[in-house]
Amino acid sequence: MAKSDPYAALRFKEFNTFLLVRFVLVFGWSMQFIVIEWEVYSMTKDPLSLGIIGLMEIIPALTMALFAGHIVDQKEKRNLLATCIAAFSLISLGLFLLTWPKIVSDWSKNTVLYCIYALVFFGGFLRSFFGPTIFSLVALIVPKKLYPNAATWNSTTWQMATVLGPAFAGLSINWIGVHWSLCIIFGLVILSLIILFRIPKKPILNPNIGEPVIQSLKEGIRFVFKTKAILGALSLDMIAVLFGGAVALLPIYAQDILKVGPEGFGILRAAPAVGAFLTMFITAYLPISKNAGMKLLGAVFGFGVCIIVFGVSSIFWISVIALFFSGVTDGVSMVVRQTILQLKTPDNMRGRVASVNSMFVGSSNELGAFESGLTAKLMGTVTAVVFGGTMTIITVLTMGVASPSFRKLDLRKDIEDHENEN
Repeated sequence: MAKSDPYAALRFKEFNTFLLVRFVLVFGWSMQFIVIEWEVYSMTKDPLSLGIIGLMEIIPALTMALFAGHIVDQKEKRNLLATCIAAFSLISLGLFLLTWPKIVSDWSKNTVLYCIYALVFFGGFLRSFFGPTIFSLVALIVPKKLYPNAATWNSTTWQMATVLGPAFAGLSINWIGVHWSLCIIFGLVILSLIILFRIPKKPILNPNIGEPVIQSLKEGIRFVFKTKAILGALSLDMIAVLFGGAVALLPIYAQDILKVGPEGFGILRAAPAVGAFLTMFITAYLPISKNAGMKLLGAVFGFGVCIIVFGVSSIFWISVIALFFSGVTDGVSMVVRQTILQLKTPDNMRGRVASVNSMFVGSSNELGAFESGLTAKLMGTVTAVVFGGTMTIITVLTMGVASPSFRKLDLRKDIEDHENEN
């Protein structure tokens, strides 16, 4: 039975192709973010410049999120994803050209820096489309009864890419430099686009094609705020990611505090993803749907503790372990949240709900990067990280006390209902 088969979703060829596309794309995207962080901090030696990278991405991502969800619900998903990847390839190409030695020598440092910020800004615009499109496409590839299993493998693939991408980026910077590392990224994005066309076009399941934008957006927001399980999961993760954005300060730790160079930077950046990947691989065999609310609260609490330990550590291996376990707890959080969204969102609203998710959680990564950069500038790096972890713990305790219904959240009945559908 599918219920006891940890590889159920992987038995669908299209889903495997989708996972390959996502792995290659996220691998390249993760590499690009690391390479940009390294290059910008090397140019400026200013922690606020790392925060500005996040700010440049979050402004368009937040501004466009709801409109992107409306468009995703109105359009065919495969071709829309192809358009997004093609546009993203232009960003990668632009960054590659910006780091060309002749341009670096002929242009002023500020000119190159502002051009990088501009490309990151364009990437934030695309980011608002990527999440809802991918979320909606998965639901069209596998049967509803396999959504929890598909969510686990989808998240696992994402984490695997974010494990290997940063680690390879650190090595690549050391071996061939920033410029040619960006060339590799451009090639990976093009490869993901080619593979994507092995997936056929999908039907549009929204019965309200041509629905007025304002009405569509109101309906999506109303659904999220009415569905307490979704609202609670998104709110909890948003605050945790916002205040737990220590990874944005890793270039400072690698270069100035731990003094471990680009190889150590890659290891530090990959450590959380390794922990999350291993956790989500295990959940394919041991589903965590029982007492999901308490497990999510416990996971985010543990995440805050790990961030504090990382913040005060000045020993490399302790820092790596703390980041590893932050990834373990984050992996539990991600699987629970994605399962809640897939099970409780109707087909015709997936784009809009995923867009609200990107506003709550996805964009909070970039806002968290800005918050970390700003607080590091004002308080100092270590104090800023400890402050973020402490705020995460306070948030969990507050929600645990204020929302008894969320503490009692259990997903087993939702899974059974989907498994019984024809």
